[in-house]
Amino acid sequence: MAMANNKTLCFTCNKEKITYLCDGCSKKFCLIHLTEHQEKLNEELECLIIDCDEFKERLNKPKQNRQYLQNQILIKQINEWEKNSIEKIKEKAEDCRKIVNESSEIFLINIEMKLIDLTEQIKQIQKENEFNEINLNYLKDQLIEIKQKLNSSSNISVQEDSQSFINDISIISSEKPKLNKWRQNAVTVAGGIGLGQKLNQLNFPAGIFIDKNKNIFIADFYNHRIVQWKYNATVGQIVAGGNGEGILVNQLNHPADVIVDPQNYSIIIADYGNRRVLQWLNQKQQILITEIDCARLTMDKQRFLYVSDYKKHEVRRWKMGEYDDEGIVVAGGNGEGTQLNQLNSPGFMFVDEDQSVYVSDTGNHRVMKWKKDAKEGTIVAGGNGFGENLNQLC
Repeated sequence: MAMANNKTLCFTCNKEKITYLCDGCSKKFCLIHLTEHQEKLNEELECLIIDCDEFKERLNKPKQNRQYLQNQILIKQINEWEKNSIEKIKEKAEDCRKIVNESSEIFLINIEMKLIDLTEQIKQIQKENEFNEINLNYLKDQLIEIKQKLNSSSNISVQEDSQSFINDISIISSEKPKLNKWRQNAVTVAGGIGLGQKLNQLNFPAGIFIDKNKNIFIADFYNHRIVQWKYNATVGQIVAGGNGEGILVNQLNHPADVIVDPQNYSIIIADYGNRRVLQWLNQKQQILITEIDCARLTMDKQRFLYVSDYKKHEVRRWKMGEYDDEGIVVAGGNGEGTQLNQLNSPGFMFVDEDQSVYVSDTGNHRVMKWKKDAKEGTIVAGGNGFGENLNQLC
């Protein structure tokens, strides 16, 4: 407040007195009314504080919050939409299943009737004992046709209609969360020409390894081969297997994974069907490990080889070049289970610089970390059962 040099009218009593200017409202008050004015401001401030505290208390009680009540109404609407949509989907799926079963039954009945008719013809010819090569070839052709009909796909298929029979819903909110947007497009770097055995095709690629030159090595599971796709190549090159399914050292049986030793550029393969781990170096093959249900492979910077055994529910480690022993169990090894010292069908692995092993514990829907020489692991992801929640894995 600033004191005036001359007497002026007080805003409250309207008398000529020594007055003081209020910086807030730019009005002049005598000393008595200036004090009253200040007290009134203090009272308003106290009311503001009380109002703020009451609002804070109300905010901390969401069930008394109007936004909470509005959310409950919206969630109820969403739940009702979900329930009705699921019922419609179930009804539609049941109708489709019924059509599939009926069509399949008719398909099999038609084949059976053709087979009965052929059988009768055979019996008749056999009874009369009068037939020649023409009759016999005709009957053979008829049987081949029936077999082919059974082995071929029926004319049943699923056709999706872009016009949904379920009303779509979305949530419109003025509060937009800040999310990182990922690019939704990708580039095919291997295969993509349909299922097959050609060098530009794959048949269930089960595992891949990418070297420092961006070459991709693919465990081509059902083609029983390892294929290398060089960077920007349009066809692959067979670097292991490719000699049909078999147990010979130059054959593979459903290879599940592949890695490349950066030191000698040898290819190490989890030969799943033959229960062994193979090494291919300059077209020379060597069996490294036998009697192991190998699912996945990895190697650390110290050149230790890690193999996950999905039937023994464990991960073992070998020093490269030393495969005479049974290796060292570095994770699991205590049978199938959910305890921290157990695994259930382990799959993918990653080994960090401290030789801690991260294991995809497939059957337990979790990822485990086993420190070097640890007797049990710790859960680093999942571990809350099968599901789609953010704390679950499938």
